[in-house]
Amino acid sequence: MVEEFKKFIMRGNVLDMAVGIIIGAAFGKIVTSFVNDLLMPPLGLILGQVDFSNLFINLSGTEAKTLAEAKEAGLPIIAYGSFLNSVVDFLIVAFAIFMLIKQVNRLMPKKEEAVVEKRKCPYCKSEIDDEATRCPHCTSEL
Repeated sequence: MVEEFKKFIMRGNVLDMAVGIIIGAAFGKIVTSFVNDLLMPPLGLILGQVDFSNLFINLSGTEAKTLAEAKEAGLPIIAYGSFLNSVVDFLIVAFAIFMLIKQVNRLMPKKEEAVVEKRKCPYCKSEIDDEATRCPHCTSEL
């Protein structure tokens, strides 16, 4: 069983998948930082000094001025600002993956389609249907 596990884990596609997951997780952290630290603050400034990460709906009657204050008090909230940041994260990651796949497909050699030759009559060399039992040109039996 240990030997089978070694064979399984050392197969190329399993290792490639593991590397892809690790790089994807690191890329996700970079994108999250880009969105939260670089993209959303200027966007919030343009939209009237709004801090997207601090946008929330308080579902209780108790007043809370910030998201951190509401969470600390254990108030029921809908943190839609954090959700907006996550949506932007997702869109950036999806676009980056789309561009990567597009470039990989452009660089990969295209598969040539197999050329299917028509069946030819052994006597007159005319093209005939694959299911024909007689040549329609020379009437020879096939």
